[in-house]
Amino acid sequence: MTIQQVHVRKDDLTQTALVDVDNGPLAQGAVRLAVENFSVTSNNITYAVVGDGFGYWNFFPAPEGHGIVPMWGHAKVVESNSPDFAVGERVYGYLPMASHLDVVPGNVSAGSFVDTTDYRQPMSSIYNQYSRLAADPEHDGGKEAERMIFGPLFKTGFLIEYFMRNESWFGGEQVILTSASSKTAMGLASVAKLLSPNVKRVGLTSASNVEFVESTGLYDKVLTYGEVGTLSISPSVVVDFAGNADVLAKVHEHYGDMLKYSCLVGATHIEDRGEGGMTADRGLPGAKPTLFFAPDHAVAFFKELGPAEGGKRLAQAWHQFLTEADGTVAIEKHSGLEAARTTFLEMLSGNVDPAKGIVIEP
Repeated sequence: MTIQQVHVRKDDLTQTALVDVDNGPLAQGAVRLAVENFSVTSNNITYAVVGDGFGYWNFFPAPEGHGIVPMWGHAKVVESNSPDFAVGERVYGYLPMASHLDVVPGNVSAGSFVDTTDYRQPMSSIYNQYSRLAADPEHDGGKEAERMIFGPLFKTGFLIEYFMRNESWFGGEQVILTSASSKTAMGLASVAKLLSPNVKRVGLTSASNVEFVESTGLYDKVLTYGEVGTLSISPSVVVDFAGNADVLAKVHEHYGDMLKYSCLVGATHIEDRGEGGMTADRGLPGAKPTLFFAPDHAVAFFKELGPAEGGKRLAQAWHQFLTEADGTVAIEKHSGLEAARTTFLEMLSGNVDPAKGIVIEP
């Protein structure tokens, strides 16, 4: 069977190609999924930027020197060698920027399964779990686009707030969020507004995005990157979603020892992340920048609270966020993997309007 994949050069993310690949016969016990849709967000850019460092390129193999960027979306069973799955069943989870994916289901229950394919096992188990939509309590047929666009990003924001709150925000009285228009930043701001109302939320964004960020109502204050020097000095933490080395340096230099924690999450400004990447030690004043790896925090969160209580808290915050985010993002749908490839490049260059949520239907 011939399928399509979008390949990206690991050492130059601007070099992409839509290629045809022979997928071969379906293995015994495996299920072949046809990708129905997925979203393209800044989250996918982060997967590509830190790909080798965190194994993101390893989920979906590609030719040497190339990778397939992971996406979150829905897929349908089109061929099955597993007695647990019938053709036509729909699932939600981690998918390649491609037309199809073969999985080997394990730990199968009515509502979920885990892909046990050998090459995926060294990576975080969080990414190998799939929801079976017919028995998935989170699934809402009328909100599939919102789940793809916001869901994974919101969960990262939720986990950041939980981590920070457990650490009493490291003594910070305010949290500074770079790339405040990004969906992960919006998720964090929403959860902090709900659960840490005494911590002031300051959003930093480009001049062109100020109006959008203010319209969300999620921030106490919104400033442009050029206005960092006007921020009031008080014990603070910064959560960097932009990956812009110059902006982060300005925040550190402005606050010095009053910057109590520096959290690195994403890299929406890939061209500005600086030599050595987003984790390079540049000897900045204040707290040393520390990378936040959401899968590890997710495992710790559910281990501490248990699946039932953890799921309940996450769901409460998620529904609150959906209410606040309603209408802030216009969902835009595109057909074909070529549209996915060009959207990825636009996202990479920072040329996508944050008020748009882009869904691709391969």
